Formats: sequence, C-alpha cells, structure tokens
Amino acid sequence: MHTFPSAFTGTHFSTYAWIARLLSLACQKNVKALSRLGISSIKAAAITMGSTHFLPVAQCAETISDNALTFARRSHDTSEFDPSESRSMLIPLTAQRGLAKCALQLGLVFCAALSVAAAQDSPGHNVPLISGGVGFVTSTNGGSTTYIPVISPVLAAPIGNRILVESRAIIIDPFSPQGGSQPGYKGNLFLGLTYLQADFVPSEHFTLVGGEFLTPFGTYNERLTPIWIGNFQDAPLIYSIGTMGSASSVGGMMRGSIFSNAHVQVDYAAYFSANSTNQQFSAERSSGGRGSLYFPTARLELGGSLGRRLQGDAQDFEGVHVWWEPANTSLRLRSEYARGPHSRGYWVEADYRLSRFNGGESFVGRFEPVFRMQQTFRTQADASDGLPAADTQQGDFGLDYRLPHEVRINSSYSREFSSTGNRNIWQTGIVYRFLFPTWRGK
Repeated sequence: MHTFPSAFTGTHFSTYAWIARLLSLACQKNVKALSRLGISSIKAAAITMGSTHFLPVAQCAETISDNALTFARRSHDTSEFDPSESRSMLIPLTAQRGLAKCALQLGLVFCAALSVAAAQDSPGHNVPLISGGVGFVTSTNGGSTTYIPVISPVLAAPIGNRILVESRAIIIDPFSPQGGSQPGYKGNLFLGLTYLQADFVPSEHFTLVGGEFLTPFGTYNERLTPIWIGNFQDAPLIYSIGTMGSASSVGGMMRGSIFSNAHVQVDYAAYFSANSTNQQFSAERSSGGRGSLYFPTARLELGGSLGRRLQGDAQDFEGVHVWWEPANTSLRLRSEYARGPHSRGYWVEADYRLSRFNGGESFVGRFEPVFRMQQTFRTQADASDGLPAADTQQGDFGLDYRLPHEVRINSSYSREFSSTGNRNIWQTGIVYRFLFPTWRGK
C-alpha cells in the first residue's frame, strides 16, 4: 500500500518497516511485549512507532526520515465506517451459503499467507502480524438511529526481505429501523475484503504492487479509512471523486520516493486497473496516480492527484491536498479539493490534542476537539457519482477521548445545509485497536 515512515526516527528498519505502514502508532509500551514474543526490540520499535522506506536488511542505513505527516499517526487515532470504502459484499442474514463461501475465501487467503511466511521464518524475522480494530458506532440522522458493530482485521505477512502480502477485511452488521409503521430493527451483514495485495520492493525508491489495492487518489482513501484511524465516523462528502466507484483497483501500481534530503522529499504513486465484475474484487478500468512534495522543516505536504476512467464514457478527475502539522504543537491541519466531470468540492479538517495541558495521560490531556468544514458543488445532475444531488455545505464538530490500552471514544455533531433539506447528524462510537504477532519468532 503506502510507505509508513516515522515522525521520530530516521533509521531504516528491515522487514517490519513494511508492516508498520499498515498500523497507527502504538504505545511505546508495546515494544517490550513484542520483544517477549520473539521480535527484536528494533523491529518492535518499528512496529509500534512506524518506520521509513521499505529496505531489506542489507540496505538498512541511517537516512532522512520519510514524510512524517503522510503516514505517521498517533496511537489514539480511530476512523469512521463508510460502506463504500470497503466495497463489502452485502449478505442477507438468510444467505448462509454465500456467507460461508466468502468466509472460506478469506480463510484460505489467511492460511496461505501464514503458511508461506512460516516457511520463510528465521530468527527475529518474518513473523506475520494481525492488527485492526473492533468498534461499535451509532448514527442518528434526521431522528433515525442506526447501530453498527464492526470488526476490521489487517494481515501483514512478510515473505523474505523483499515481499509482503497484506490484506484488510471488514465485517459489519448494521441495525436500522424497519421504516414505515413497522416496529423494531432490521440487520444486514457485510463481509468482504478492502484490499488484498502483494508488494515487491527491489530498491528504496521503487515498490511494485499487484492485486487489489486502494486507489491512490487524494489522501483520505489510503490514509484515513481504517476503523482505528481518522477523527470522524463519516467519510468526506467528496470521497467518491476519483476513487472509481469501489475505492479499489485490481491491477498493478508503482510507488516510492524519487528524491529525498533534509529539505524536501518527492513521492509518487501510479497505477493501472482492469475492469473486474467479481463480487468480491470489483473495480473499474482506470489509471492515474498521485505526487507530493514534503518539506520536513515546515512539516508541510503539498500534493496532487489525477485519475481517468477508461471504460464507458471516459472521465477525468483531478485533486489537490495540503497537510500541515506545525512543529512543537498538537495542532494538525488536513485538506483536500477534488473535481469530477459533474461535481467538485473540498474539505478542511483541524484537530488539537489537549495533551499540552497537564500531559497526555491527564484527564484534560486525553481530549481532542476536532472541526471539519466541507462543501460540494453540483455542475450537472449525476445520480451515480456518490455526491449530494444539490450544492451542500456541512460543518462537523467532534470531541474525541482517549482511554488507556488503545481505546478511543468518538462523538460528533454535524449540520448539513442543502436546497434539498437541512438535517442534523449525531454520531458516537468506541473503537479498540489490537496488534499481535501470529506466533513466536524463532
């Protein structure tokens, strides 16, 4: 998927640098626990803190850290659930055969990856990791409340020093009112893969990805969609622009860092996707990519994305993003602008962790107020692009609270203004992030 550098170190770790990019920053206390399970303390630090480029052991060296804003995340980060980002397969509660078949596919993928990794295991190396999040979310929209339990596990199985197999799944069972005059709630079980890919890393500047991967357009799709990352439970209104319907691509991708020094870093990602009508691996024929400039001293990232749908009526998509995290402060600013053939819009988000007041473990220091402003503009009617049917403005106000042991409570209120009607949206959620190796290292 994407590189996962650390905001705290410039050291290039080996195989586990790949795994670290899948995970939010865990508490440093996890280092000792992972070390007791057979993972060296250096690799445990890479797992819990994040690392830099993907480098085999032979190429480990002290270098400038990769883009800290792009991938390094705080351990308390959680995220929203949005059904469109997972492209999960909807399985009626009565369709037990379909559920069993899908579960069998996931099990086979999991077992195959673990078997290969086990065969390659060596002392302190190549132990597959399982991470992810478990959460319970409520959403009240226009007086109607939906309850959503969700599980989103991640598998990262390194094979040797240059290959990583990684996958994320999602299992949810939302309960919503029956509607009309009928009492009670109805449930729909979702089970599916968000991505399933293999990464080959021939050098520190180039990573080749094959399989089903998250479409690299903008920043939200790759960086903020996991359940344990992100400040709001809802995706931005412009999320579907450039992500080609399913938010995933089936094909190949090249990504890496073209140039990096103490003053600037240039990153890139380019992909091609085939058309896939498979229920579990759906994708549209498309191509595109993203480029970014990161300035370490200012902790500022500027980037742009391009995408082109190559099937049906060919369509072009453009986007830009700006992320800024001022040094020696708890403030973070993120923003995106995207334009499609029939709509355009933006979102700007700011959060401030109160850990500067009495420390991060104090009662006040565990709070994090968040604000997001977003707008969409409709240039032509299009019921299939996933955006509101009319020009829309929405303000999101959130207050998150971090409990010990990787547990986070989210709460937010949103007010949406549109010519089709104004509405209030209330959301709450609790998410637990987990991380453990599949077995002891040799």
